[in-house]
Amino acid sequence: MTTISENTGVRETVRTKDRYQNLIEEMFLQADIRINDTRPCSITVLNNHFYERVLRDGLLGIGESYMDGWWESDAIDEITSRFIKADLQKNSYKNPRLILSYLTAKLRGIGRKSEAFEVGEKHYDLGNDLFQIMLDKRMIYSCGYWKDAVTLDQAQENKLDLICKKLGLKPGMRVLDIGCGWGGWAKFAAEKYGVQVVGITVSKEQLKYARDYCSGLPIEIRLQDYRDLNEQFDRVVSVGMFEHVGHAYYRAFMEVVDRCLKEHGLLLLQTIVANKPLGTAELPWLTKYIFPNGELPSLAQIAKSAEGLFIVETFHHFETDYEKTLTAWHENLLNNWNKIQSSYDQRFFRMWKFYLLLSRGTFRSRLAHLWQIVFSKNGIPDGHHKNIHSDFDS
Repeated sequence: MTTISENTGVRETVRTKDRYQNLIEEMFLQADIRINDTRPCSITVLNNHFYERVLRDGLLGIGESYMDGWWESDAIDEITSRFIKADLQKNSYKNPRLILSYLTAKLRGIGRKSEAFEVGEKHYDLGNDLFQIMLDKRMIYSCGYWKDAVTLDQAQENKLDLICKKLGLKPGMRVLDIGCGWGGWAKFAAEKYGVQVVGITVSKEQLKYARDYCSGLPIEIRLQDYRDLNEQFDRVVSVGMFEHVGHAYYRAFMEVVDRCLKEHGLLLLQTIVANKPLGTAELPWLTKYIFPNGELPSLAQIAKSAEGLFIVETFHHFETDYEKTLTAWHENLLNNWNKIQSSYDQRFFRMWKFYLLLSRGTFRSRLAHLWQIVFSKNGIPDGHHKNIHSDFDS
């Protein structure tokens, strides 16, 4: 027999759940995102605990609940973009769970040498098979250059060649590649431009793959932190690595490059840049599940870190190229997942899909951008480098 107090408790529980749902629905409507609706840019909730979880954990809860299969949507990228444009993520900054993570990261100091290899172990060492089905034939894990390109392979080759031209590579030059990945750019530059390359990585899996991939060429691949470098190079290139440096070490990074670069050398830095610095508090799901100790710099931070060391020769903004690149990676993942699905569980698959779509939406919202910046150590001798200001803006 059910007592009055029991009935009251049930009704109160239902009212609480309804209140959670109403709060989330009202919040999402601010970004024109609908729940359990047939219109575009809506989500279907499959577990009603979703509402409480999002209220409790904010952005982190949205990502984790998707991994757990609590909701579905065919427009995660657009939902992300609308969420950011409506500035709904600001509510998550006050979440006690996220504040604790943020303070912990601040106290540890993102980018410390003692943690330099963590992102290699937790992300880049996940499995070369995963990256092989997702990336282009050269295993380039950074934004492609889609001008005059139709395929991902073409876009990545365009980007590799663009870097070589901007650096004015000549046969016999010695080049440092900080964050060399699986050796794609190093091999391209050595084969096409006749240079010698030293590539460094914090990933053991990248190290093994790159050494095999680049064998027979004047290329040396090392498992090494950038702070341990102290030798001379004609050129330095760093693509997609600066996001792992941490704001407290941006100046240290530039000082290492300054130490290693010859008097008339050039540095090409390709990095994701945010409109304002973004770290653990602003990117809680990404920094927990995808890129530990990740932090996106602002242009002001990059400029400040190079002040007094380098001259900025050119800035190149890649418009929608990263969104196109992420689209290609996502399609490759879906089309080829059956080849590797026995090695990964469903929760990982959902996590990886969410990562690619979340990233695509972040670029679509214009919160994040992709830049290539060329620095000279003492200015270009004749004041002009025919390839540094190429036709990339036309």
